[in-house]
Amino acid sequence: MKSLKKYLFVWCLASALPGYLQGQALTAVETAELGVGSLLQTVAESKEFFLTDRDRYFSEIEAVLITFVDFNAVADVVMARFADSATDAQTQRFADILKATLTRFYGASLVSYDGEDLVFLPPSDPNSDPRADTIVGMELQGSDNSLRLQYQMFLNENDEWKLKNISLAGINLGRQYFTQFSALMAQHGNDIDLVLDNWK
Repeated sequence: MKSLKKYLFVWCLASALPGYLQGQALTAVETAELGVGSLLQTVAESKEFFLTDRDRYFSEIEAVLITFVDFNAVADVVMARFADSATDAQTQRFADILKATLTRFYGASLVSYDGEDLVFLPPSDPNSDPRADTIVGMELQGSDNSLRLQYQMFLNENDEWKLKNISLAGINLGRQYFTQFSALMAQHGNDIDLVLDNWK
């Protein structure tokens, strides 16, 4: 069992020694471990603001998410077959919208975090291709219940592993948001700008 404390220690070490990691590529799992460790630490330190200063709370969550999430890639996942029809400007606009959407969804989902153990799960179907997307599974284990997460990680053009999709408590956010995007495309005659204007 891998505890949260171990990964917070690794995160602090990585932050204190940036030169040490420079030139040493992190794996998908290491990237996910550092990202979620920092995220949970931020939740623990900031959750008091969820009720008193919600904008501040979500701002601090977003500041962590942007370090390991590629929101343009998230936008491509959500748009799916419609992505080829979007301009770069539309993709960027949608990425910014999704950044706000996911920050609020993810931040609200984790606000009840209270120091539960974080366990990283073995891969269910390891891929022999080292550049293939990697699913990193993890579970927050509490005394009363547990919360399972899956991160879909990919290698970007800089050979850095970034997150492009999340499943949280069995909800695949990419699929869920694609259903919403597809329905809006049907309502607005496949006009992507109108879809983005009406995204909620």
